[in-house]
Amino acid sequence: MSRLELIRQSDFLRGIPAELEVRLEEIAKSRNYAVGEVLFSEGAAHHHFSVIAKGHVRLEMFVPGRGRVAILTAGPGEVLAWSALVGNSVMTATAIPLDAVQTVDFPGQDLQRLCETNHEIGYHIMRQLATALSRRLLATRLQMLDLFANQTPILDLRSNLGRPGDPEC
Repeated sequence: MSRLELIRQSDFLRGIPAELEVRLEEIAKSRNYAVGEVLFSEGAAHHHFSVIAKGHVRLEMFVPGRGRVAILTAGPGEVLAWSALVGNSVMTATAIPLDAVQTVDFPGQDLQRLCETNHEIGYHIMRQLATALSRRLLATRLQMLDLFANQTPILDLRSNLGRPGDPEC
């Protein structure tokens, strides 16, 4: 499948006018990854913004005392390494394919430059990126709720406990 066909089938790039798809194809590269092959590593520099065309990728973070912990599974149409698009190329997670994965990769600086010089592309890309980040934020919130569901309640700092002048202070 050509890069243009991969771009056209991507949920992330859906709705972009045909003439803008061609501009994106000019800088896009298609990559294939085998199961277990690392796409990028937490703490390492990575300069490509990626859209998953096929397959699923597990994102992991290192947690002291627990090792690598899976935080998210991303699939077709979802983005990886979005930090490369916004000027920060240090990855905050490690990405590992769970099955055969194909991505459409865009060099971060080239895509950033294209967004700055062609505001219509910039608008489409940033709107889709905002939507993707919103979904990730919601997923993170749900994980946090699940994580703390069986924990001791957090102290309400607005309560009467610990106010200056209280004898217990």
